[in-house]
Amino acid sequence: MEIKMPKLGESVHEGTIEQWLVSVGDTVEEYDPLCEVITDKVTAEVPSSYAGTITEITVNEGEVVEVGAVICHLAVENEASTEEASTTANNEEVTTSTPTETPSETESVQQDSTKPNNNGRFSPVVFKLASENEINLSQVVGTGFEGRVTKKDIEKAIKEGTAKEASNFVNAPTPTVDDQSSIATQQAGSSIPVNGVRRQIAQNMVNSVNEIPHAWMMIEADATNLVNTRNYHKESFKAKEGYNITFFAFFVKAVAEALKAFPLLNSSWQNDEIVIHKDVNISIAVADEDKLYVPVIKNADEKSIKGIAREVNDLAQKARYKKLRSEDMKGGTFTVNNTGTFGSVSSMGIINHPQAAILQIESIIKKPVVIDDMIAIRNMVNLCLSIDHRILDGLQAGRFMNYVKSRIEQYSIENTSIF
Repeated sequence: MEIKMPKLGESVHEGTIEQWLVSVGDTVEEYDPLCEVITDKVTAEVPSSYAGTITEITVNEGEVVEVGAVICHLAVENEASTEEASTTANNEEVTTSTPTETPSETESVQQDSTKPNNNGRFSPVVFKLASENEINLSQVVGTGFEGRVTKKDIEKAIKEGTAKEASNFVNAPTPTVDDQSSIATQQAGSSIPVNGVRRQIAQNMVNSVNEIPHAWMMIEADATNLVNTRNYHKESFKAKEGYNITFFAFFVKAVAEALKAFPLLNSSWQNDEIVIHKDVNISIAVADEDKLYVPVIKNADEKSIKGIAREVNDLAQKARYKKLRSEDMKGGTFTVNNTGTFGSVSSMGIINHPQAAILQIESIIKKPVVIDDMIAIRNMVNLCLSIDHRILDGLQAGRFMNYVKSRIEQYSIENTSIF
């Protein structure tokens, strides 16, 4: 049975085989992942359409493969009768959600101190079934290849009810990362292989710096009223909606309005032309240890502060549980990066190619400022903008930044609707 490269998205025509998860001679179950494929910052697992034995791997790791190309052969029972079904299966679009990590980078929840229930790696089908049925994956015994949890394992757990979550699935604790595999904790003198998402990030950053002449601007805004407004709504909003309303949602709303007022910031340089985008789709950076994902809030200008907060929460949850799809990453026209999360007060972002600009939102800091010749303690925030100098000059950038500053300073408890 030929296993072919599936569609990885509507506009994606090829992908790179990042890692084979099986070897010749291995026996796999239906839906067991065969390999990991890299495309547009997303690592997607390619699942097996049938149970069988791997007889040949035709593509090496690191090779670029077109959609429809044969990547391996699988020996299955009644192969002739399943050939037609295989053709259909290999042409279905893979909507996998996982920027997949290596085994040492995933959560390892153990049944006892010596033996885990499974190897902590879950296919999209398994993850979806577990999520829908509130199954705690750490409690499911994996009977697949190298301890993988198969679809049959999940179906058994659902039937027996032995692995039910004690609480809602999305409120599970954040997965931990093996200290030995995280870039942030590598010891001096060691080397780190550059592959997967990190390699894709590196290539995109090099392309951005090499092609785009960057210029930079910073302004300071008084966020005192914003802080008061958010804090006023914080508890009642969480109780009513079930998720937090963050400062970031207010900033994104202000930026979206500014992009409508100054559309040149919402553009791209394409083939010696400046293309101004109709939709305001704001990319937001989501970091996961040594990985960086940039999901997109589509039509942000049409959303309320509540709507933006909900989407930020949804995208963060997807990243947290490895459910981001390539579709979530597409279509961004401007990037807003919440660098203040890390305590940063000033930074210069690299533009998310081929966008025209990126705005860094720094930490909100209480500091003394002079107002009407008097000293007052205010919540101040720095806004740092990197621009493509082929498209934008200081005039356009300055007007845009002053608009964002003005909108931030206009937020108030009395006059700001978050719904």
